Amino acid sequence: MIGTEKAIGVIGAGTMGAGIAQIAATKGHKVVVCDSNSDNLAKLKPGLEKIFSRLIEKGRMSQEESQASLERMELAEGVAACADCGLVIEAIVENVDIKQKGFRELEEAVDASAILASNTSSLPISEIAAACDKPERVVGIHFFNPAPLLPLVEIVPGLLSSREVVESAKQTIDAWGKTTVLAKDTPGFIVNRIARPFYGEALRILEEGVAEPATIDWAMKELGGFRMGPFELMDLIGNDINNKVSETVFAAFYYDPRYRPSLYQKRLVQAGLLGRKAGRGFYDYADGAQKPEAVQDESLGRAIMFRIVSMLINEAADALFWRVASPADIELAMTKGVNYPKGLLRWGDELGPANVLKEIEDLQRRFGEDRYRPSPYLRSRAENGEPLLGAAC
Repeated sequence: MIGTEKAIGVIGAGTMGAGIAQIAATKGHKVVVCDSNSDNLAKLKPGLEKIFSRLIEKGRMSQEESQASLERMELAEGVAACADCGLVIEAIVENVDIKQKGFRELEEAVDASAILASNTSSLPISEIAAACDKPERVVGIHFFNPAPLLPLVEIVPGLLSSREVVESAKQTIDAWGKTTVLAKDTPGFIVNRIARPFYGEALRILEEGVAEPATIDWAMKELGGFRMGPFELMDLIGNDINNKVSETVFAAFYYDPRYRPSLYQKRLVQAGLLGRKAGRGFYDYADGAQKPEAVQDESLGRAIMFRIVSMLINEAADALFWRVASPADIELAMTKGVNYPKGLLRWGDELGPANVLKEIEDLQRRFGEDRYRPSPYLRSRAENGEPLLGAAC
């Protein structure tokens, strides 16, 4: 574990980098934040001061703790400032060439014992690590946005990551009060892989003309128990970001039809309808704009909810089949990482694996697409009358 006697480096002073720096500093570490963009660095401390002020008002932080955390932060434009860091977490643009270049520079700057980590949400850790002379000290540490608020962190070993590095990274993030899960270095890791149908199947239902966004969102919230509907969430994330993740996962899986992105969402991005940040996406966020009314038909809503949830359960079962993560970590990732109302494997057991399998097979017969390919694990458990979780969890 990296104790507070060692500094933490953060590469990138954007939203994610600032959030990671905030966590490390409030946990007692000296933090070195590096960014070649001086404007990003200039905004970092004033932004954190506003956040800390709100925390002080709510009684979650003292003035002394706020001041001490800010004083622990050092800002620099070059990675040479990370020379004494025990752990450096990269949080820059999702481009493998740029990340590899950054890791080469980092490796030259830091001590041989330092752990180098990437916060990438979709790029292969093994490929990023390949740029280093010592790829065994590279690991994925994937926070979710906003990092200080969301509890889940995916720990992702590359093919050459040493066991000691992975364990040290996990223990460090655990000590910061986060909930860690261990994920295989596969496209999307756990959360961004399993969550694809929440967006993709909702978009497909829209494209088929079955229901409009407001109705689909209503069904998933009121009948499914999700905190936000898929279209509300895509608008919040940003359609450009959500679509990019879908495209990245799709390409990384050699264009497996199960992960095919939506042309409808792509057109929204091309039209600049990016969601809340643009003032308009699936919904209009202009002052005085009226949100469309949902068709609150319970029969229609339950059909929508069951279809999307069945696809999510199938994806969770497939992640388990391919040993992306343990059953417990899959359940934890989806409840802590994206606030699903319950773990998908347990939800599948409540609905009945045979019922979920039938829904997937009915969709496959209807559309004749490999998009609706049942997971071998779901099929075997359903046919043998066994639960998805079983004794493993």
